[in-house]
Amino acid sequence: MGSREELDSHQRVDAEPPGRATAILARIGRGGLTAARHLGRAGILAAATFGAVLKPREYRREAFAQAKRIGIDSLPLVLLVASLSGSILAQQSGYQFTDIPMWVVGNTVAAGMLTELGPLLSAIIMAGRVGSGIGAELGTMKVTNQIDALRTLGRDPVTELIAPRVVAGAIMMVPIVILANIAGIWSGWLTGMAMLDMSTHEYVYGVRNYYHSAALIFSLLKAVFFGVTITFIGCYAGLQAEGGAAGVGRTARNTVVAIIVALMVLDVVLAPLYKAVG
Repeated sequence: MGSREELDSHQRVDAEPPGRATAILARIGRGGLTAARHLGRAGILAAATFGAVLKPREYRREAFAQAKRIGIDSLPLVLLVASLSGSILAQQSGYQFTDIPMWVVGNTVAAGMLTELGPLLSAIIMAGRVGSGIGAELGTMKVTNQIDALRTLGRDPVTELIAPRVVAGAIMMVPIVILANIAGIWSGWLTGMAMLDMSTHEYVYGVRNYYHSAALIFSLLKAVFFGVTITFIGCYAGLQAEGGAAGVGRTARNTVVAIIVALMVLDVVLAPLYKAVG
């Protein structure tokens, strides 16, 4: 009898996983459910946003206002970071490529700015400045019931709040990235002339040697995708806010993190496009 009870006890112990393993599996399961829930909500919101975007007359005025806030107000900081990036690229390529012609510096700066640094760094700056602002703004409206008030008045929050921001972000990121590319290449030239044994002719030759229409098209495609990603995630995160002022603060923080992660993933996904466009 005792041996039977002992066997049953051993079987029960073997059937139940250790406490730590159970906690880890439970955490993974909760994380998976949360991710699935957010993906579902984001998908529904994306579909509603796409439908609202097709009705520009209803949000045209607000889209112009958002374009100024998203694009023009962000331009000085974006240009500063792009200029520093071009200068760093020129310095590092000049110091590293000591046994090859100096026109390679122009080639490297143009390649780095057009295909990667121009769009991505501009988007990261916009994530911190624009994405967090949108998340905090819509989060404040959510916790103070202003969005519910819009619905009560018969107005669609997606058309009123989300569509103009997404459209403005997609449109304004294009000139922002173009100007960032120009600023980076220009600052690379200044740095090369001031700090490297290089002539203007060599730098311009290097830039022209690299430049082709596929690189510019790829850069602008990235700009559109990044602009939509920044504004849409900012809007979605704002609509999920809860818990008063503390909740709005968490929303602003989580918005920036989510946007930067999404931008990096999108950058990896879009990389094969360059070969297709070229």
